[in-house]
Amino acid sequence: MSASLVRATVRAVSKRKLQPTRAALTLTPSAVNKIKQLLKDKPEHVGLKVGVRTRGCNGLSYTLEYTKTKGDSDEEVVQDAAPACR
Repeated sequence: MSASLVRATVRAVSKRKLQPTRAALTLTPSAVNKIKQLLKDKPEHVGLKVGVRTRGCNGLSYTLEYTKTKGDSDEEVVQDAAPACR
């Protein structure tokens, strides 16, 4: 097997305004309650970070971890006062 080579050009954009869009994910009421319960036990954390990584049988797997801060590239989703970052 040969590895494929991908090249990309990244250009910095200044003073770009972000427009509000639909939430990246929607939580069920039971998920909101569970997140609130989990964060109640960890007061130093501000939310849960949800992500996708390349691994597993289909090439992708979900990640879920506690976070203490919101990163610059994170999108914050708050539903019924339960914070999650993507």
